[in-house]
Amino acid sequence: MRRCGPQAIEPTFDAVPLGYAMVMSNELQGKKIAFLAADGVEKVELEQPRAALRQAGAETEVLSLKPGEIRARNHDLEPAGSFAVDRPVSEASVDEFDGLVLPGGTINPDKLRLNDSAVSFVRDFVASKKPVAAICHGPWTLVEAGVVAGRTLTSYPSIRTDLRNAGAHVVDEEVVVDGNLITSRSPSDLPAFCSTLIKQLAHAAVG
Repeated sequence: MRRCGPQAIEPTFDAVPLGYAMVMSNELQGKKIAFLAADGVEKVELEQPRAALRQAGAETEVLSLKPGEIRARNHDLEPAGSFAVDRPVSEASVDEFDGLVLPGGTINPDKLRLNDSAVSFVRDFVASKKPVAAICHGPWTLVEAGVVAGRTLTSYPSIRTDLRNAGAHVVDEEVVVDGNLITSRSPSDLPAFCSTLIKQLAHAAVG
């Protein structure tokens, strides 16, 4: 891990890779974490972090562009059911949450980038200094929010040129922490991504 700067499907906890959430049970008691996603979200990149955070005691909420459900995918191509949306992002405030997770999937962040409420929410969350975690194609929304210049990040290989063009320093590592930004490359990095996210949330200043 690199550290930089001044980290309606209901998941079963069996979906959590062994080794990180169980050890930290209740470490995040009282914390509330937002997941921002749209149709095309990569199922495992929402499902596993959410289950890990819940096992660590956190409350989670799925925000999206509209009420109802969002359609999930496996490997971008295969339909993988749906996740219930708790409420539209336009009705949410950064002040309500202790952290934000941006799952990947190619279509998902592409939809988020076209929505002013989603982009503003991400921009304000990064500015709040609370932990913001993005995996795979998730950092695409960080680019749209204009918050990656001068930051060290990783991502899925196909969007690294976009990150560099937006002023980011891009590295190829399983998880990178730069201030309040936590990024990973792909689903294979989920164990490191989830454990780092929990650690950063646990040590984040309250309020």
